Amino acid sequence: MDDLQPAPAISAPAPAPPVRAGRWRNDLIFFLIAAGIVALDQFTKWLVRSNLAIGETWPDRGTDFIRIIHVTNSGAAFGILQGQTPFLIVTSLLGLAAIVLYYIYPPMDHGLIRVALGMQLGGAAGNLIDRVRMGEVTDFIDVGTFPTFNVADSSITVSIAAVLIFFLYQETDRPK
Repeated sequence: MDDLQPAPAISAPAPAPPVRAGRWRNDLIFFLIAAGIVALDQFTKWLVRSNLAIGETWPDRGTDFIRIIHVTNSGAAFGILQGQTPFLIVTSLLGLAAIVLYYIYPPMDHGLIRVALGMQLGGAAGNLIDRVRMGEVTDFIDVGTFPTFNVADSSITVSIAAVLIFFLYQETDRPK
């Protein structure tokens, strides 16, 4: 009986880390992409506003397919809703909330969706900043006969196309 030793104490398992703690890297990527788009959008708009008068183009020859032109837009895409800045600010805020909620619930685990939603968030925020600060958005990229746009617009457009292609691919990849 002397060589009996007490049984080792059984320790309780460590608590599992919260689900959100495992997502911090993904969330960081999402918000860094959005912040990068906002920074690039605001920087390019500042460059245009600082160096070109409204209506001025660069290069100033009119035959180039792509050029930089300083224009403003108090409406939405393709010039609709001109002069409806308060309405567009409210809808932009709702759009920003919808993007963040769509990212969080259900959590978007696929990298392409995370990047695309970050691009949408950054683009929407970039144009919202212009609307709040100046009452209109600065556009400057002029390609052929397409309406003039900016970095935020192109970010939103490319990201929506990427999401659509992703989901179309997902649908065709599923077993029947």
